[in-house]
Amino acid sequence: MTDPHQSATSPGTDQADLERRAAIAEALGKEVWPADRDALVAKAQESNATDRVLGDLRRLPEGQTFENVQDVARALGIGTEQQRF
Repeated sequence: MTDPHQSATSPGTDQADLERRAAIAEALGKEVWPADRDALVAKAQESNATDRVLGDLRRLPEGQTFENVQDVARALGIGTEQQRF
């Protein structure tokens, strides 16, 4: 049986990327957007995010506003799911 998520992922996106992106999404929730790096780090700390998530968020560029987890993943070079139409 094929993975139902396989077709929704970008070429080159592996399971580790999906898990990393999911961990970031879980730590940030849906109410924080749009937000800059400092707001995302603060929200992740408030959510007791893992050191990996906090480290990733701290690597985001300063002065940029992120609209969603997709924006964060792109900025970090993490594979992102393709949007379905």
